[in-house]
This record gives sequence, structure tokens and C-alpha cells, in this order.
Amino acid sequence: MEPPEELRCNRTAGGGWRCKHWRIHNQRTCEHHFLYSKSFKKQNGKATATATKANHLSPCEDQRSTPRRSKRHKTNKEEELKDGNSNEKEKGKVSRHKNCHQCHQSKHKRVISCSKCKRKRYCVQCIRRWYSEISEEAVAEACPFCRGNCNCKTCLRSSEAIKGATDLVMPVNQEQKYEHFKYLIHLLYPFLKKFLHDQVIEKKVEAKNKGLKLSQIQVKQAACQSNERLYCNNCKTSIVDYYRSCPKCSYDLCLYCCREIRNGSLQAAKMAVKHFDRGKAYLHGGKPLPLPSGKKETKLISKKYMRLISEWKVGKNSDIPCPVKKLGGCGHECLELKCMFPDSWLLELQKKTEKLVKIHSLIDMPHSSTQCCSCFKLNGEIDTCNKKLRKAASREDFVDNYLYCPSSSDMQHEGLEHFRSHWIKGEPVIITDMFKFASGLSWEPMVMWRAVRDFSNSKGSSNFVVKAIDCLDCCEVKVNIHQFFKGYMEGRSHSNSWPEMLKLKDWPPSSLFEERLPRHGAEFIHVLPYAEYTHPYSGILNIAAKLPPNIQKADLGPKTFIAYGFSEELGRGDSVTRLHCDMSDAVNVLMHTADVTYSSEQLLEIEKLKKQHAAQDKKELKLVDTGNEKLELQTELKRKIRSEASNIPTLNAPDGGALWDIFRREDVPKLEEYIRNHHKEFRHVYCAPVDQVVHPIHDQAFYLTVHHKRKLKEEFGIEPWSFVQKLGEAVLIPAGCPHQVRNLKSCIKVALDFVSPENINECIRLTGEYRCLPKKHKAKKDKLEVKKMCLHALNYAVQELEKLTE
Repeated sequence: MEPPEELRCNRTAGGGWRCKHWRIHNQRTCEHHFLYSKSFKKQNGKATATATKANHLSPCEDQRSTPRRSKRHKTNKEEELKDGNSNEKEKGKVSRHKNCHQCHQSKHKRVISCSKCKRKRYCVQCIRRWYSEISEEAVAEACPFCRGNCNCKTCLRSSEAIKGATDLVMPVNQEQKYEHFKYLIHLLYPFLKKFLHDQVIEKKVEAKNKGLKLSQIQVKQAACQSNERLYCNNCKTSIVDYYRSCPKCSYDLCLYCCREIRNGSLQAAKMAVKHFDRGKAYLHGGKPLPLPSGKKETKLISKKYMRLISEWKVGKNSDIPCPVKKLGGCGHECLELKCMFPDSWLLELQKKTEKLVKIHSLIDMPHSSTQCCSCFKLNGEIDTCNKKLRKAASREDFVDNYLYCPSSSDMQHEGLEHFRSHWIKGEPVIITDMFKFASGLSWEPMVMWRAVRDFSNSKGSSNFVVKAIDCLDCCEVKVNIHQFFKGYMEGRSHSNSWPEMLKLKDWPPSSLFEERLPRHGAEFIHVLPYAEYTHPYSGILNIAAKLPPNIQKADLGPKTFIAYGFSEELGRGDSVTRLHCDMSDAVNVLMHTADVTYSSEQLLEIEKLKKQHAAQDKKELKLVDTGNEKLELQTELKRKIRSEASNIPTLNAPDGGALWDIFRREDVPKLEEYIRNHHKEFRHVYCAPVDQVVHPIHDQAFYLTVHHKRKLKEEFGIEPWSFVQKLGEAVLIPAGCPHQVRNLKSCIKVALDFVSPENINECIRLTGEYRCLPKKHKAKKDKLEVKKMCLHALNYAVQELEKLTE
């Protein structure tokens, strides 16, 4: 279905041509032309600008540089003319001394000609190196270029290839859009009421302080740019609308802090953590280096600071003064009430929303379909024989031990209703076979490295040293990116044969991902499951996609995580993402794995070092279950899991890449209590025991091993959903579900954050938790600004539903 004129891409060309794709929300162009213009503006050089005009040429030929003419070698153009007469005769056969499309060289003796496009040729060496999964016969039938997975440096930056990968199927009819907008308003309307209620309370306080009526209060609008972010100077939470500001020094205070000052309960963290290097020998059970004299690994905030916090109270007229200089202010007697949005905008939004809620009866609208989920039998019991379910837990008397696990084909046939019935309950969802509808573009690390290297060279950069994290001491190390990827495929070891587990987070940086890896970025977006929720630009139910283009947006990805792995649990230095909780929803896709083989001699050395670690743990951490006892418990638990459910994949599955543990939201209080009780049994930076806990989950300092998961279930009766993510599987994690991951192999995972309307309350709750963290905590700052997203998403849904209702 073609879009209406007002929603059609405005990109035009000669001859009256106009793009027929849907335009992106609040943009003039479709997604392809939006991404293309974004990358084109950053390109330099006349050659690129000239090539982009020739849209009618093939994406490789219009950007390929022409080799120098010489007596011995003909140009590509002359070869194409000559091949025009002979391709019919040599179709699909091996030709000799022809330029390879991949490496642009003619020195190779054997080159495979494509019988489909009749132009492209690939040398045997390149086929074996870059397309090992495609046979020479298959290349002769259809070359990688024709298949859409050519990874030569020209095709990796091809605008036409990007276009094909980023095309998004929009709602096929007005009725679908109509239902989506009603659903958005239904879930966002309670948020709007609560948001306006909090602002009215602050307005009443202002009226009482000034001795005026509520209707007489005129809140001054701040002089801020639309793309400017404003944060509370005290708690670092983002300011959405009402706040108080000092007229003298511009100290800003959010409504949460204002309320706490009036109640005498202003939050102030009492401790800060500092880590010290105890030496390389200590990492494997050796004697630690002494701490610097007079220093401890935990440091109390000064009593003077705490006294100043306690003295910050309301004034004589119930006004809140600006804090003293030691707290960042100037001591001015009164903070003024200001706002970011015009009062008329929010009042108009409220009026329109309430009108639509009444017309469409949205208050009583069900969250999801009232039909019974197909995962259950008619008697209400879970259908354990359902192939779309994967057992991930063994909780007693619970029906949520199975996770919804459809294939990409099932996902397309069943639509959103089945997904929503699980998602709204806070359950993760696993999508299998995600590569079925992909182009087959290689995510092999050397392909990615070559694409980024070529881009860096074009920008005049030759620095390929990156900062990776060594999982043994959780510290950054500098490593050449080529050497890092070599270790990804072949493995790396420390001098004592202990596996060196390195990981790269967010490489290339997510802000540059689609610029430096445009084909990979487009491929990832194309395969995203449930695009209505997850698509970063056009997801109609993605709250994060509704911010206007002139407003600075949070960095939600795509983000690449590349890390080594080891099949068995090492106990120390494992390649893990420690226990944490994202502020938003997330989707994580396993794009590539590599299995590293270790020699028998190295495995023996690893076992010796494990015994040294166990002895050190027994001495320092005072553990009961260490050494052989701990290993026996791990073996016993694995045997128990396999006997309870044969359909749970084993850790050494050939296509398995990462072990996930995701906890339910309702189990978070008990999980936090367990970590506080046992935090000294864990090690973190420099392999030192965790001496202090600020927040059990947001510290991201803990990984629960098999041993700790067993104790957690024994003491508190809770356990996570545990499953192995296989190659090509996507995991959707709801906001508020703590989770941890351990790599069983070298893995390349790409993740993207999004905000679903079902989980906005959880996102807001998490914002409050982050707000109470110490000022220098790494998870402190509110980067999501979910309340601002919700207001703009509601405004967008109201406008669109009004148009459809007309």
C-alpha cells in the first residue's frame, strides 16, 4: 500500500520521479533517504559526491574507483565492454585474468564469473576467505553481490544496499494505525494525569507562599533551547517541566528534591568506593601488595558535608533557599519556580486527550486481547509440548517457567497480540532464526574491522588501538584492534596460561555505528523483531522514537558488544556482563560466534590455578563451599537441570553462544537482600573482595555463579530464567528485569534500547532509583528522560488519532 501524499517521502529527482516510501515521523524523507543524507553530509571528497548522483547505476559500480590505465592492464570499463560479447558463452564458467570484484586485482589465475548479473567476478582466494559458507558453484549461479551479502569495502558503504536493508513495512491499513494510537493514549493517559497532579501540588505551594490564589500564579518559562537538556544540580535527574532555579547563580532543583527538603529527608549517599591495585600475583592467589599507608578501599563522606545537607531547610516563608557554595549554590534566599513547556501546551494536550479518552472509551480498554494465550491448554495449564516455548526455570507451582520462543516466521504470522500477552506480564521473549530474512551479510570480525579501517583511512586516521576490558581484574587495557580480533578467533592467554578474557563495549561507538558500519547497521535494523516496538526511527509503539527532531535524544544504540568466551565457568575472570538492570527495554541479537580450542596442557594449568583461587577464597572470603566441594555442587546442579528438563539446551550446545540469567521483577527485593548478605563472597575490581554495596544491582559488581544461584534458591526460594542464546537469536528484556550474561564462546552481540508503552511505569520507577545513587556513581545520570518521551509520544498519538477520526 502506497502512503498518502502527506506521509510520503519528499525525495524527488529528474523526470518527475518521487520516492514512494513512507516518511519517518517528523521527517521529510523516508528512512533510507534520512540515513543516506545523514551519512552523505559527513562524507568528504568530490568523488563521493559525484558517485551519489548516479543513482541509476549499480551500488558498486557507481562508487568504485577506476584503476590507472597502462599498457599491460585494461580499465574496468574496457573489460566490461569486452565481456559483453563473451559472457553468454562463458556464463557460469571460470574465467582467467579478470579483475576480482572483492579485491579489485587481476593477478589471480582463477576467477568465478556470475551467470546472474553477468558482470561481477570473484577470485577463488576471496571466496574461500570472505565467503567460506558459499561454494564456488553457488557463486557461479549467483555471486555475493547478487545475493545482497557482498562485503567488499565498496558494497559495505553502498547507499543502494543500505536502502534495501532498512525498508520497513508500515501498518498496512488505517485500522491498524487507529488501534495503535488508541493503545498508546490508553497507556499514557494515566501518566499525564499523575504528571500534571505533581505540578499542581508545587503550584499550590507557590500560591500559599505568596498569599495568592492558584489561578493567579503565572509560572515563568525558562529561556532554554529546544535541544538543551536540563538536570537537577543536586540529584542529576533530568528536568522535564516545573523546577526551581536561583535567579542569581542559576542553580536548578527538581521537584523531587524540593519535596524532600520540605519533609527534611533530602537524600545523601554516605559512602564512596575506591579501588587499589594489589599486584599481578594477587590475581591468582599470590601475596597482595600492601595498601597505601592510611588509605582504605571505602571512604566516608565528610561529616561537614552531611551537616551542610541537614542544614538545608526551608526559609521563613516556606521558600527554598539556594544551597551554600560547598553544595554548589550561592546561598541566595529564594529559588524561583520556572517551567520548560508553556502552560497552554500542556493544558491543551490534557483537554484533547480527555476528549479522545471519552469518545473512544479508552479507560476501560483492555491492555491485551482477552483471548486465551495459545501457550496454555483449555484447562489453564501450560502446554509443555508447544514448540514455541522454552523451559528456562524450575520454580514450584508457577506457570512462568517457560518463555515464549517463536521463530521469525511464527512472529510474522501471529502478530503482536501473542507477544503482548507475555510482554505485559514482564516476561522476556526469545526470537529464533532471526537470519532467515536477512541478506546474509557477514558479521565476521575481520569484515567489520576492514569496514571501520577503510572509513578511518578515508578520514585520515590510522590509530587502531582500542580500550578493552580485561575480565580478570575488570580494568581497561590497550590493544591493537587487529590483535583483539585475532584473539577473538584463536584465543589469548596470560603468561601463566590463564585464558585472557577481553571484551569491547560499544565498538564502534553507538553514536558512530551507522556511520562507520552503515550496511551492518541497516542489516541489524532490518532483522529487528516486532519493529512496531523496536524500530529506532519508525516504531509506532516505540515511545523513544516520538521525540521531535530538534530535541536531543538519548543514546539508545545500536551498540555492539564483542567479547571472548569460555564454555566452563572459570570462577574468576569469566567473560561476563555482570548483574544489572537497564532503565529501558532492550533487544539483544547474537550476530556471530567463534569457538576457541584450548590444548590439554593449558587446560591442566587452568585447573591448577583454579585450586589456587579456591584456597585464596577460603582464606579471604571464608567460604564453606570451595575447591572440590564447589566443583561437585556445580556438576550436581548441571545433572539435575538436565534430568528435570531435557529440552533445556546444555552449555556446550554447538550453536550456543551465551548463557543468560534474567530475574523476575517481583523477585528483585529478595535478590537484593541476598547480595547484601553475601556481598563479601564476590570479587570485582583488581579481584579484590567487594567491601561495600551502594546498590546491589546498579553497582554492576556481581555475577551469580552456579554456586550462588543454588544458595539463592535455598535461602530465598527464587531463581532466574536461565537459557542459552544461540546464534541468530534475539532476546527481548523488559525494563526492570535484572539480568546477567556469560559468554560460552567468542560472541558479537548487537543491542538496542527502546521504550514500550507497557513499561513506562517501570522506567519511571527505575529513574527514581538511579536518582538516589551517589553523585559519582556510574549509573547516576538520568540519560533516558522517559517523562519527556512520554509527553511527546502522547502528543503525537493524539494528533494522529484526531486526523484519523476526522
